[in-house]
Amino acid sequence: MEQHPGAEQLFGTRADLAVRYADILATRGVEWGLIGPREMDRIWDRHVVNSLAVAAAIPGGGASAGSASVVDVGSGAGLPGIPLALARPELRVTLLRRANFLSEVVGELGLDDRVAVVRGRAEEHQDTYDVVTCRAVARLPKLLGWCAPLIGRRGRLVALKGASASEEIADAGRELKRFRLTAQVETVVVVEGAEPTHLVVCTR
Repeated sequence: MEQHPGAEQLFGTRADLAVRYADILATRGVEWGLIGPREMDRIWDRHVVNSLAVAAAIPGGGASAGSASVVDVGSGAGLPGIPLALARPELRVTLLRRANFLSEVVGELGLDDRVAVVRGRAEEHQDTYDVVTCRAVARLPKLLGWCAPLIGRRGRLVALKGASASEEIADAGRELKRFRLTAQVETVVVVEGAEPTHLVVCTR
C-alpha cells in the first residue's frame, strides 16, 4: 500500500511502520473480518489517520512525565491504539480485546516494549489509566458504564464519535453525573485535507 502524503508529518521516523500496519489492515484485517472489504481504499484516511485525532486530547505527560498510560477499549483491529502508539512513542498503550490478531501486529511492528495486549472486556478489567480511548464501540451512555471505572484520578475518556456527538452527551447526562464527569465535543482536523473528526472528551 502506498504511503499517505501526511505519513511522515504524522508518524515521523515510524512512517514506514505505519505503512506496514496499513498493509496488515488491508490484508489480514479484512481476512479476520475486522475491516470491511469495501474499506480498502479508505484504510489510511478513515482508519489510520482518523485514529490520530485522539492524540490532540492526550496531554504530553502522565503519572510520570512524558509517559501517560492509555487503554484502547474494544480495540478490534488496533484502532486507535496502534496508530497512537506509532505517532506517540512515549505513551504506554494497552489494547483491550482481540488478543490474537493484536499480539501478532504488535510483535511484527516491534511495539512490544510500549504496547500491551490484554484479552477481555472492559467491565472485567481492573486497572486504571491516564487516558481511556475507544472508537466505534457504543453510544456514550453505555460506553461510560464500561469505561468510566478505568479512568484514573485525573484521567480522561477520549472517544471518537460522529456528527451526533453532542446528542450523545445530552443522552448521557445521568451517567456523567453518576461518574462525576464533565463532557465536551472537540473537533480535530488531523492533517491538511482530512475530514474533521469529532471527539467526546470526558474529564473529572
